[in-house]
Order: sequence, then C-alpha cells, then structure tokens
Amino acid sequence: MTFVSRFLFPLFWALITAVRDPAELSQSPMSILPKEIHLENFVEAWTAQPFTRYLMNSLFVTAFAVIGMVLSSAVVAYGFARFEFKGKKFLFMLMLSTMMIPWDVLVIPLYMQYNAFGWLDTFKPLIIPAWFGGAFYIYLMVQFLRGIPRDFEESAIIDGANHWQIFTKIFIPLMRPQLFLSGIMYMIVVWNDYLGPLVYISDSDKFTLPIGLSLFKGAYTVDYTSIMAITVLMTLPTMAAFFIQQKQILNNDAASGIKG
Repeated sequence: MTFVSRFLFPLFWALITAVRDPAELSQSPMSILPKEIHLENFVEAWTAQPFTRYLMNSLFVTAFAVIGMVLSSAVVAYGFARFEFKGKKFLFMLMLSTMMIPWDVLVIPLYMQYNAFGWLDTFKPLIIPAWFGGAFYIYLMVQFLRGIPRDFEESAIIDGANHWQIFTKIFIPLMRPQLFLSGIMYMIVVWNDYLGPLVYISDSDKFTLPIGLSLFKGAYTVDYTSIMAITVLMTLPTMAAFFIQQKQILNNDAASGIKG
C-alpha cells in the first residue's frame, strides 16, 4: 500500500491529468477519471516550447556527466579500497564530510568560480565537476571493493599484471552492478536538475527539460495539463534505464572468481 500511495498513485494522477481537457481541472468536485482522453495534449505541450532542443541538451549533459561521475568515482574508490598510504583515513573522512555541505551554501562561491573560468552560459558547470567523482558513489564502491578477497590482486601480480591492468581487467567487470547502480542514481539527479541550469545558464538555446517545464508556469496562471504531459514524458527515460539495467544491478558475481 505504501508503494502504491507514494509512487504509483502520483504517477497515475500525473498521467490522467495530462490527458484531461484543461477545462476539467477547474471543475469542483473533479472526477478521478477524465471524461475524455486527449492524447493530443502531449503533442501540444511538446510543441509549445522547443522541447526537442531541450531534450537534446538534457541528453548531452546527462550522458557526459554520468560517464564522468562513474569512471572517476570508480578510480578513486579503487585507490581508497585497495591501497595503503599515509593520510588515507583522514582523506576518506574528509571526502565523506563533503556530503554534509548543502548545495545552497556552495552556489555563490561556485558561481563566482565558474564566472572567473568563463564557464557561465555553457554546459561546463553541469558536466566537468562530475569528472572529479562524488562522495556518495565513491563510498558505495569502496564498501563493495573492500569485500573482494586479496587473492585477485595476488594472482594477477604473479601473472605479471600491473595495477592498471588489475583495475580494468578484473575489478571493473566485478564492479559492474555498482557502476550501473551509481550511473542510474546519478542519471536521475542530473536529468531532474533544475537549480544548476537555472543558475549557470541564461541562453534559452541551452535550457534543459526541467527549465523548459517551468516555462508553463506564468505570473498568474499555471498550465497544469502541459506540465503533467511533459512530466510523464520526462519520467520515461529514467524508468526505461532502470528496467533495462535492473539485471545488471541485481547481479553480483564478485565471489565468482574464487573457487573453494
């Protein structure tokens, strides 16, 4: 019941609102099911703004940000989990402490920094920081890597492999569930990000889908039908990504390399 009330019902309500006649929204009481289904609402909402351009911008930002986050986090996690070096515990705790800093505190310093770099009104503030890893995703991968026996490295070193080969040929395949999980989780964050593009981008040609969605809200009126239509369409890529990759996420074969 909790799953239905928290996830399925809001999605159901967004869908039936998207296909309603806008005049029904002002009726009181409003019926749960629409009197007529207007599928043309999706086309009208999509063409009301240049959402095709916004879609391409969102796909571009999301793809490169997710790739950068997953790869950089995997490299840092491998270093923390499989190597011993001076100050390791301090650096790890320092990294985790960054999760306690809210984005609201950082937005002004980041804006000034990106302005000095000449990155404002470009996609760079939305993509490049992801290539330095994320504390949560690094922690997730570190916890997984710590559970892998040392036999993997020892066997590979005896065979003449270096650390980069061990990481790419052995650990990356073993980390596949965590990589997919981190990628989908960060994909949802970037795909739905509203404040980042709002703060750093002013050129309408570079708007992403969440910014385009906000254009349906005027000073005195709100086009709820169009908002729900675009919202339903925006949820499809993230849902499709999860259902396509759920087997990879749930499949954990970390122990398959050791027989005994």
